[in-house]
Amino acid sequence: MNKLKLVVNNKKKEENFFFNKIELKIILNLYAKMVSGGDWKDYGLSISKNEVSFNIYRRAAEFPIYKITKVFKPRNKYERYIIQDSTNRIINNSENISNLINKISWTKLKLVN
Repeated sequence: MNKLKLVVNNKKKEENFFFNKIELKIILNLYAKMVSGGDWKDYGLSISKNEVSFNIYRRAAEFPIYKITKVFKPRNKYERYIIQDSTNRIINNSENISNLINKISWTKLKLVN
């Protein structure tokens, strides 16, 4: 009988394929504030191998009015977190999610039909 060799790979991979707890807390605090003001009604999550997005809806049956996106492998450090509007136009981007969310005056960004 041949000798068996057990190989264990204990290297931790730093692959982060979702929002971490702190990032999600910041986003959900903003979401709760805007829902209590009556501006936002629903949210959804979109996950792919390149990014994860927190999609914000005014009504459940519409396209998202905003997308807060975390890019896993950005081209430069300022494209780590991106906020887009309903036409996928980039409103702002940053390497820090709390700075990104605090820079924007969300009450002024109401949609007009």
